[in-house]
Amino acid sequence: MNKRKTQSEKHKTKNNSLKFLILSFGFAFFILHFTSSSFSQTDDLELIIDVNSPTVPLPLIYKPNIDLSGRGFNRDATWPQTLAAEEAINAWERDLGLNNVYRMQYNLWEISQTRDAETRDKLRANYEAVIKKISDAKGTVILNLFGMPAGLGKALDKRSAFRDFKIFKAYVKDIIRDLSCYKKYNIWYEVWNAPDLDEFFLGRQQDYLLMYRAVAEACKELEKETKINIPVGGPSVSAWFRDTEGNSVLTPERSLIYSLIRYCYSYHLPLDFISWHGYSSDPDRDSEKTVYKRSMAVLIRDWLSYFHFDRDTPLIIDEWNFDRDANLLIERGENSFIAASFIPSRLEKMRQAGLSSQVYFSLEDFENKNEGVVRNVGAFYFYPERSGYKGGPKSVINVFRMIKALGSEMYAARLEDEFCQAISTRTEEGLAVIINNYIDPDSARNYLSENIAGLNGSQIKSLLDIIKTDKLQKIVQGNYNLAPLRLTSKVKRLLENAQKINESAKKFLAESRAVKITIKNLNGDYLYQLYKSDSSCSRDCDFAPVEEKVIAVSGTIEEDLKLAPYSVNMIVLKKQPGKPQAAVMEEVLKKEEGK
Repeated sequence: MNKRKTQSEKHKTKNNSLKFLILSFGFAFFILHFTSSSFSQTDDLELIIDVNSPTVPLPLIYKPNIDLSGRGFNRDATWPQTLAAEEAINAWERDLGLNNVYRMQYNLWEISQTRDAETRDKLRANYEAVIKKISDAKGTVILNLFGMPAGLGKALDKRSAFRDFKIFKAYVKDIIRDLSCYKKYNIWYEVWNAPDLDEFFLGRQQDYLLMYRAVAEACKELEKETKINIPVGGPSVSAWFRDTEGNSVLTPERSLIYSLIRYCYSYHLPLDFISWHGYSSDPDRDSEKTVYKRSMAVLIRDWLSYFHFDRDTPLIIDEWNFDRDANLLIERGENSFIAASFIPSRLEKMRQAGLSSQVYFSLEDFENKNEGVVRNVGAFYFYPERSGYKGGPKSVINVFRMIKALGSEMYAARLEDEFCQAISTRTEEGLAVIINNYIDPDSARNYLSENIAGLNGSQIKSLLDIIKTDKLQKIVQGNYNLAPLRLTSKVKRLLENAQKINESAKKFLAESRAVKITIKNLNGDYLYQLYKSDSSCSRDCDFAPVEEKVIAVSGTIEEDLKLAPYSVNMIVLKKQPGKPQAAVMEEVLKKEEGK
């Protein structure tokens, strides 16, 4: 531990002060260029869908994938301690199925620390039961291997690097052989979690690369023996540009992702996917530009190509959620409808950024006071009772239900707006369209950080000098005169644009948006259903239409919606083949009477 800190201090000394300031203030996470016109919003919006227009398969990025972590403790010693409660997993399975991508953290330390053989066998069996459920449902498990087993590490600490390559490789090879070769579960193996953070890994970059090599060689050898495909990837860093000594977005070539790609090329190791975390309140987080004038995803794919890997290697955000650098947020708790409205915006921007897949974190909140871990990141809340289960879904679940209801074919129809997005799809029965209204509460601040990469050294310093004082808030709110400040025209323009962004966000936080939806070339009788997630409910929300009617269509229909701030709306049209309109209406009325 001391050795790592010493090296980290040396590394930071070598970095210039500007890069360190950017990293310290968190302003290097978002590098996406905007012009001021991007934020000139119109009050009214229109979405036009022509059902005869071409479609494309719905991108995998829209799948309701989730990390099954949660709780942080369980009074049953045979239940994995970082896995969500069985009741929460069963509820997700009942409502959303298990046929997508599910990440599980497989705690090798926890298993090794279970002294009683019978308890240890039951613990493994409970891990495996969840894996089997997902595999049987044709889903994919991203199994995150972490927690150095007792006796294998350089230190008696679950965060430790291993002390012997051959012993560790043999240990993980036995696990992979059992789960993937003998039992043939559909598993992708992810090597460690957040190895760039001392809270999760005590080791240098080389220690992580050696650990990856041990797992990758084990997978490669087992594939050769059995002819079974066993994907392996990583490094699951806390941000795509991070390395084990910190690093900033200004030097992405020092990132652990770049080092891993180069390392795998040098040692002929498989690299089947690349993963990292992406916590933010900014839906554009994943579209960021870099100092190389290429987006983050394009740059990583360029690295893959350069080292002779498949350019289309999956790029996966393996942990993401609405986040403002705090463990407990009202937007993920009492006002979880805000975090819920973030989901469609972020997914749409991930699609535009060219990412392959994503995994929302996490299924259940965390509360382990013994380890100082309390985080309300879950799609389910719970109360830590002495006995029994007491918990339930947040409004996040209803948004995932909407995403599940999307059709398999997507139309090109979009809303040209900074805050409102639309996902329009064709279903087997008709149409399913999601329209949401999400306003980034940190939009002005994020805009400035998004544009730092386009500044030179002195311009970055002048901007950071403002950020460190109370001037920034006054400037953003239009209460500070920029004229006396010694700033270049480029920096002044950024600050002026930040003011406009703030004004726009404030305006649309206070009022609903009107959306006119026009659907062309539609004929027949349809059942129209409108679903909503908004400020009216944050926990234990019903998933039922707030409006339902039968419409007879001949060519074109028009519907007007009001989008409240932080709301998600879904329109579903279901064709009623061979059914008289009166009969359909009777069914609707019966449903209403039963409510």
